[in-house]
Amino acid sequence: MDKNVFVVCDRNVRALAEEIAEGRPILSIVADESHKNMDSVLMICRWLLEQGADRNALLYAIGGGVTTDMVGFAASIYKRGVRYVNYPTTLLSQVDAGIGGKTGVNLDAYKNILGVINFPEQTRILPLSLKTLPERELRSGAAELLKSFIIDNMEDNYSKAVSILSADSPDIEALGPLVEAAADVKRRIVERDPYEHGDRRLLNLGHTYAHAIEWYQHSHQTEMPMTHGEAVAVGIVKAARISESIGIAECGLADRLASDFTSCRLPVEFPCPEGLLEEALWKDKKVENGKIHFVLIHSIGNVLIKDLDDLHKYSE
Repeated sequence: MDKNVFVVCDRNVRALAEEIAEGRPILSIVADESHKNMDSVLMICRWLLEQGADRNALLYAIGGGVTTDMVGFAASIYKRGVRYVNYPTTLLSQVDAGIGGKTGVNLDAYKNILGVINFPEQTRILPLSLKTLPERELRSGAAELLKSFIIDNMEDNYSKAVSILSADSPDIEALGPLVEAAADVKRRIVERDPYEHGDRRLLNLGHTYAHAIEWYQHSHQTEMPMTHGEAVAVGIVKAARISESIGIAECGLADRLASDFTSCRLPVEFPCPEGLLEEALWKDKKVENGKIHFVLIHSIGNVLIKDLDDLHKYSE
């Protein structure tokens, strides 16, 4: 057994982490958005130092997207870089956050402002871990799954996913091939554009408004805030409405997506005056030279990036 392996896990999957760790050191962390910050990353780094981890260390990140984001970031800065492997345990992390090497933490209420692209040595998906997820966590990941197929709808996977996810109790085994397909959509895009200079920006579909919603919830201490995936669902519908308003999408696309998402138990609106999200929108990472790289939708399976300089005129 390699003794230079160190395991960091979401405290909610400690039992699974102990099975994977096989006696190696484990650090359990609180992995939610309120703890996704530099304090948590420094805690991981201090623990590694206390454990005697050297530059040949290998970290295992076991948990959802917050865990893989923070452990990947810690791995990139500890002793100027050590290796890590992702074990994503949520649907969201298996189809999105655990793939592609984006790591980072929030700065105050602003999403993922600090971070680097640091690719894991491997991403080991554990399909059966989805059976242990609370329903809301599974539904949250469904938004990222559907997003993948709105970007690339080979074999009509979008309709297949809606059919499975609209059931009262989604069939996890039936979902398995779609999880693999969604992960493959992201892998292929990342291979073409690993550092997000072009096509990789397509994966930000729904995230411009999602990050603004998350900023608002944090800064206003919203009770029962939306999860990241739920905010992405709202952001995708918003992107579809903007696409219709400027003639990129045919009329009816946004309503179709809203209907599909609702059937999958996802929200499609956020009760907040548009102007209150403005500050966060313009501090987002996707803003360059006074314009937002906004992902819009022509049709399911066909998306594009357009630089927008004034969202107000598209908001009605």
